[in-house]
Amino acid sequence: MTPITKADIDRLRRRIERIEGGRMEPLSRVAALDEPEPEIQTRFEPPERYDAETLLDGTEQQNEHGRYFLQERFFPLHKLHGGFEIARLQDMPGSWLEGVSKGEIAACDPSRWVFLDTETTGLAGGTGTCAFLVGVGAIEPDGFRVRLFFMRDYDEEAAMLHGLAQFLSRYEVLVTYNGKSYDAPLLETRYRLRRLPPPLEDLDHLDLLHGARSLFKLRMESCRLVHLERELLGVERQGDLPGELIPYYYFEYLRTRQAFKLAPMFHHNVMDIVSLACLTHVVLPAFAAPEEADLRHGQDLLGLARWLRRAKQTDSAVALYRRAIQAGMHDHDLFQALWEQALAEKKRADHEAKAAILEDLVTTPNAFRAKACEELARHHERVTKDLSRALELTLQGLALAPSEEMERRRARLEKRLAKATQVRSSLFEERKPIPRP
Repeated sequence: MTPITKADIDRLRRRIERIEGGRMEPLSRVAALDEPEPEIQTRFEPPERYDAETLLDGTEQQNEHGRYFLQERFFPLHKLHGGFEIARLQDMPGSWLEGVSKGEIAACDPSRWVFLDTETTGLAGGTGTCAFLVGVGAIEPDGFRVRLFFMRDYDEEAAMLHGLAQFLSRYEVLVTYNGKSYDAPLLETRYRLRRLPPPLEDLDHLDLLHGARSLFKLRMESCRLVHLERELLGVERQGDLPGELIPYYYFEYLRTRQAFKLAPMFHHNVMDIVSLACLTHVVLPAFAAPEEADLRHGQDLLGLARWLRRAKQTDSAVALYRRAIQAGMHDHDLFQALWEQALAEKKRADHEAKAAILEDLVTTPNAFRAKACEELARHHERVTKDLSRALELTLQGLALAPSEEMERRRARLEKRLAKATQVRSSLFEERKPIPRP
């Protein structure tokens, strides 16, 4: 190991002096100091704490169960949410509810609808999960108003839930997004744990997720609310707090009492409520008048056709299948639409239309070719009585996808054809002229 010399130390010292701007004291002076350097006393200054009512717009509310915090946001008619004008919410007829709910919700004026979304302490649900922020929106004559019911600590939950119940008592229809699976059961649990009557039981509940998923799941990569608002409404959230971080921000607020941490949570919830109301205007018309639905994508039309078929509205479903096929789709969706339309035509007993579609499927390579061969063979066996064509299609289907049912059909058709041939031969023999002696 090479020993360190005084020249090495001097060279290192000059480099440090250059870095420090020449502020270092001479080595001799430092060595001469006998007294230790005084300790620097650093005093910890905790961050300032602000209550929600001090920093945020809103008011403290009080009832027989205690206090909670309430904030309101108002969106006038001329306001745009993305490319959607708030004034269009005034145009929604109450009869739109009947179509999307399959008649389970009666017509009701939109002024009696309330749009709800919650922010919770976790996504797992259960008795340990609380809804610390509940946003509700309502359509008013001069715009759209959002109210945020917020508990600043756990001891304010009962008061917040009671205030929310009083507000919901003014309305008849509850509109949520995935609320039947998450928001409504969670709130019902919290009301029962607080020994309060759950107000949601008195409201008709429309979960918009089911209608939106029926329409858009084939075309959209996701049917999450934030994705649909971007694709359908043109909303681009700038600096929005991701939903999975909201519980962390709330816990940080409880720990530090820094109310500025609440602002992004409140903004996120308000955006969800307004987007939910605007998407209601987009989704409901398609189910209210399916054949007049303003849908331009073939996959959206296919989704609506499937919904109508499940609702046993076969005639309307066939019309939508035809529109979807004409609009154009990817090959897989196109062939699936043709196959489903053929089954719907069969349900309507339109055998000619069914056979025409099946012939197209049989002659084109696709995933439904074997099924089309089987269905068309059944058609020719039972409807047209063309046993030869039925056997030909059966053999074609067996070559594509062998099955016991198709083997039985082949054996039955061969037996029937053999019997028919024998009968024709007998008739021919009987009709032959008897030669004269």
